[in-house]
Amino acid sequence: MPTILVAGGAGYIGSHTIVELFAAGHDVICVDDFSNSSPESLASIQKIAGKSVTLYTQDVCNTAALNDIFSQHVIDGVIHFAGYKAVGESVELPLMYYRNNIDSTLSLCEACLNHHVTNIVFSSSATVYGTPHFLPLTEEHPLSATNPYGNCKLFIEHILKDLCVANPAMNIALLRYFNPVGAHDSALLGESPRGIPNNLMPYICQTASGLRECLNVFGDDYETVDGTGVRDYIHVVDLAKGHVAAINKLAENPGCVTYNLGTGNGTSVLQLLSAFIAENKVNVPYKVTSRRPGDVAECWAATDKAEKELGWKAELGIKEMVRSSWLAQCNSK
Repeated sequence: MPTILVAGGAGYIGSHTIVELFAAGHDVICVDDFSNSSPESLASIQKIAGKSVTLYTQDVCNTAALNDIFSQHVIDGVIHFAGYKAVGESVELPLMYYRNNIDSTLSLCEACLNHHVTNIVFSSSATVYGTPHFLPLTEEHPLSATNPYGNCKLFIEHILKDLCVANPAMNIALLRYFNPVGAHDSALLGESPRGIPNNLMPYICQTASGLRECLNVFGDDYETVDGTGVRDYIHVVDLAKGHVAAINKLAENPGCVTYNLGTGNGTSVLQLLSAFIAENKVNVPYKVTSRRPGDVAECWAATDKAEKELGWKAELGIKEMVRSSWLAQCNSK
């Protein structure tokens, strides 16, 4: 069974990906310092998959620790989730984002080179497209960024492309995904951020459960269907399966390849909120506030390339996203 090292595997997307890696027959090593996650997610993975994760509680920026981990195992591939991920926070604390997100990537790449690991999947983001020139966004869209979080993703993509040029044996997939929401259907795994949520769905869930007084909607004066921002929301289980498809395909695609992981459909903030209220029959008070720095009006994916080359396509819709999110929130009480 191939062994995959998952950096940042205790987090929201990483934990769901580990479940799907187990389902696909892989062994998994998780490296996480729990700075923005919890060991409880790994216990939930064991309940769901019936398998335990080999865990190293380490900062992925620690090159020496990574080299030690790599020396103890035969690792067939790496999936890199480790990094800070809040757009607003990145605007306030850019140096923290550049230091952590880029250093963790450099450390992982150095460990891979030192131990002849040639398969890497990187958790990139649609933020590398900046302000869209056209929609849907294809992988050939010009690249830019409107905030430090997006800049980190963009810089790391350049680093990984340069690594492939210098080392032709490397096989790297850059997965530009859109807006993950939802939870595992067991309700044992979901999005459980520490402190005040930075993403829309956990804030909706916490407001519906009474943990938050009111949901802030950042701007209703965009040129969109209802004035609120439009995004391509993708179920986290679909997204996790996309990572498994990519790591399995890498050996057949030498070099650096790029894929969008989204649904190809745009949904506004108020449309998502209305779907959540209707599906779960709960009240979610909200108020409109000013636009958030770094946000764009509309963003959704062209997904043809991933479907054609990876054999992957998102299967779950908005109803499954809002229902599973609320079930996981209720289960966490």
